[in-house]
Amino acid sequence: MSRLKEIREKRGISVAGLAKQSKVAYSYIYEIEQGTKSPTIRTLEKLAAALGVSVAALLDEPQSRAGGGGGTVKVSVPLRG
Repeated sequence: MSRLKEIREKRGISVAGLAKQSKVAYSYIYEIEQGTKSPTIRTLEKLAAALGVSVAALLDEPQSRAGGGGGTVKVSVPLRG
């Protein structure tokens, strides 16, 4: 999830700082940014709140990366039973 890293870096927040503010594990944030883990909606809410942005902002790819707009974002949300 490159958008998370982009927003975090733009705000001058380290992964450790975001982990502390969001109460999400450092390693989990790193894995989300690397694309090896898919965050739950609750995790996205925590990260967005800590960064001061909407969940949609974390999911939205900038037009320069999405080829001019109209792209879709695939999000995997684990179901709890």
